Amino acid sequence: MNEVPEDQDIFPYEYTGDQKKITDLIRETAEGGVSAVIESGTGTGKTVVSMAGALQAVLGTDKKIIYLTRTKAQQKQIIQEAKAISKKRPVVCIGVQGRSVSTCPMMSKDPENATGTSEELSRLCSEYKKDDGTGKPCRYYENIGKTDIQNILGFVRDAHPEPEEFFEYCLRKEICPYETVKHLIQYADIVAAPYSFIFMPHIRDRFLEWAGIPLSKMVMIVDEAHNLPDYLREVMTLEYSMKAMALAEKEALEWNDPEIHAGLSVTDIISVLRECLGEALSQYLTGDDGMMPSTFLQDELMDRLGMSSHSLSIMYKGLMDQGEMIANIKKAKKKLPRSYILSMGRFLSAWNMTDEETNIFLIAGGDNPKFQAYCLDPRAAAEPLRSCWASVHMSGTLAPLSDYTEEIGLQETTECIFQSPFPPENLMISYVNDVSTKYDEFNNIPEVYDRMKDHIVSLVRTVDRNTAVFFPSYALMERFLRDDIRREMGKDLFIERREMTQPELMEEVSQFKLSEGSVLFAITGGRISEGLDFPDKDMEMAILVGIPYPKPTAKQEALRRYYDMRFGNGWEHSSKIPAMRKMRQAIGRLIRSGTDRGAAIILDRRTFNLEGIKAEPSDDPCRDVAAFFKNEQR
Repeated sequence: MNEVPEDQDIFPYEYTGDQKKITDLIRETAEGGVSAVIESGTGTGKTVVSMAGALQAVLGTDKKIIYLTRTKAQQKQIIQEAKAISKKRPVVCIGVQGRSVSTCPMMSKDPENATGTSEELSRLCSEYKKDDGTGKPCRYYENIGKTDIQNILGFVRDAHPEPEEFFEYCLRKEICPYETVKHLIQYADIVAAPYSFIFMPHIRDRFLEWAGIPLSKMVMIVDEAHNLPDYLREVMTLEYSMKAMALAEKEALEWNDPEIHAGLSVTDIISVLRECLGEALSQYLTGDDGMMPSTFLQDELMDRLGMSSHSLSIMYKGLMDQGEMIANIKKAKKKLPRSYILSMGRFLSAWNMTDEETNIFLIAGGDNPKFQAYCLDPRAAAEPLRSCWASVHMSGTLAPLSDYTEEIGLQETTECIFQSPFPPENLMISYVNDVSTKYDEFNNIPEVYDRMKDHIVSLVRTVDRNTAVFFPSYALMERFLRDDIRREMGKDLFIERREMTQPELMEEVSQFKLSEGSVLFAITGGRISEGLDFPDKDMEMAILVGIPYPKPTAKQEALRRYYDMRFGNGWEHSSKIPAMRKMRQAIGRLIRSGTDRGAAIILDRRTFNLEGIKAEPSDDPCRDVAAFFKNEQR
């Protein structure tokens, strides 16, 4: 590797471990216009090394760094590291977030807007910008034109504000935070943005316009890249549910049930669509879901409505036109421009054009049955990563790297693994042999569940340290809670619950950290296990209840077959590797610095078969954990 002269090195700290090697690798990647796929252990400083390396390549050029994140917390870290780098070389780092009511002082006045999608809020925003004849368009938008953008840029360059701080700054100046950020992007060296800004086409088009440069001038850094393939599949997946039909029906009745095509009203179409859903449930549902023929819905609609495929296409367009009219009327009244009829028309039209080669067609059951076209192949959605100048993909749990590279279709790629610099003896990982969450054992042998519960209670009571118990599913966690495990543990208990908002979750985590010797119930692969830091005494023990293998479903079976065709071992790639990544992420919460110490206990005998989890068997986990903490240096 070519060395950067010391006086040009912008890394803001003293290098430790492999940080210099990683920084140089990323710099050469960004200079050469290729890709790097990197697994980098805890303590390697993934955020700062990737930023410093990429910046050394692009500063002074016409290129820009786009740092893609899944969480707002990671955006804050990017901005903090940009502030540190700026002490050596001034850089402008802008954090952008999806449009929401929190970014608009005008929209926040109507509680209904809180549920708006970015598209709906964007349309509503355009209405607020208009002079409606009263001479009073949105003053926050109007004031941007009266404000020196260079002064705002100077504030960003000097203060490096986090998104919330920038929002408060804009409110004090009575300018729109969202629109102001759009103006600043073209001046930024680094833009921290959610995945959606690049991988959702309609958002990407606007983002490129704001940036003022094409993808070919961008260096992409993908944070927590192990999540990317599944995220891309979800972006490409199409679905429509029974509840959505009910909302469309309610809207139709509010608008006098308009005729759409050939004497059919909206409610007539919904009635037939419900029949199709019911037929699919009776024919194809097995367990949670079931595969159905790709032509099932189209054939059923043609048969039940007596229409040709061409007439159905006209009907779909009629639904979309009617929905657009409703949305525009709402928008003109400065109401959220939402139409459930429009959503139904869009779904039906898109379903008819869905690619049969890369998608499977499912009927999902449960409380809200739905049609779903699930995308198996993420390569199409990953196209921006092949069109950009260079890309860097980093995670602490990315191996096997070659599979990741092939799965999203990267070319000209360097793959490297860098180990954590922290002392390995600071982390104890063990597993027990007398329990398992394997379905046949856990659900059919009562003693297995009882032993599992005893392990959790005994470990929590033996070690008076902040402990997280990670469950493979909410359903299993709720079973233990129903059995009054809280009382048996005798500790303060905090819980990652279903449907928690991010503020609610962060408040729960904050209270857990403040309560010494408390217990946190969380989900392996959930928000707590994937993206939050628990340094020092915030979390010292993690109990993993079983191995988080995915539940057997038609979707999971299709994914296994897809991987069979791509890599030759479908079960390993669809179940084993994702489970190990989730486990490694959860265990990684324990060690966040060189002085942290932590113990992880996996309650599943099948751990011996997971070569990616370096765990030792234990016939007495309470004894071993107590001995581990007794030997620590305080």
